[in-house]
Amino acid sequence: MRTEVVSEPGDPTHPNEDFASVAVPASGQGGTLVVLDGVTPPKDGTGCLHSVPWYCARLGGALTELTVSLPDVPLAETLASAIARTAESHAQTCDLSHPRTPQATVVLTRWSPETVEYLVLSDSALLVESADGTITALLDDRLSRLSRLPRTSLTTDAVADATVRNKEGGFYTAAADPTVAARAVTGVLPRREVRALAALTDGATRWVEKFGAGDWADCFDLVRKEGAGELVARVRALELADTERVYLRRSKTHDDATVVYAEL
Repeated sequence: MRTEVVSEPGDPTHPNEDFASVAVPASGQGGTLVVLDGVTPPKDGTGCLHSVPWYCARLGGALTELTVSLPDVPLAETLASAIARTAESHAQTCDLSHPRTPQATVVLTRWSPETVEYLVLSDSALLVESADGTITALLDDRLSRLSRLPRTSLTTDAVADATVRNKEGGFYTAAADPTVAARAVTGVLPRREVRALAALTDGATRWVEKFGAGDWADCFDLVRKEGAGELVARVRALELADTERVYLRRSKTHDDATVVYAEL
């Protein structure tokens, strides 16, 4: 197995809100991958004493441990347990009912000699290379579908939080409610059909989704041949070149960008 992990903050003066880990169990039979993209909080707060990086470190650490130590527990159940554990660690000090309580998108994979399990929640991406070289993007597209609605449907961030964030008919993130784990996109693939994986936060998927510099297969090929760092570097160059906001529009100029590549 060969892995590569690159994670770069969108602003070097602010903490990176992404989390990434790759773990190999002591048996050497298989491995796990965890990628989180912390949701940047609004200026009016989250009802929590803790930062988004704190939350992602807690949740990511729990997921790394549980995906390895409990290999027979499905990933959705593992995510639910990790969310519950993290919530318990600050329930006495923070308002976990706040719609912007610290939260994150999630990509999980776990592979054994027989299977490759996956879970995707919200707008990070998992790319899978099959044995014949075909690239499949495993996505939770609920947020992107909402973003294509007329602006009058989602007038302000406050309205969006109240009406569609972690709500039926909206989109879901890992926050304080373990039941959202059941909303994730999940599946199991035969191990013999998977050659390699790449997990990307939306700061890295911009290369495809905002700038249209290539499709998912092109993106995967770039990471495999030139490295995860090259993908992030190309995203940064495109961001800086978009001075007229043709592609970025209302988005922040730079976002935290994380890429994890694993050849199985």
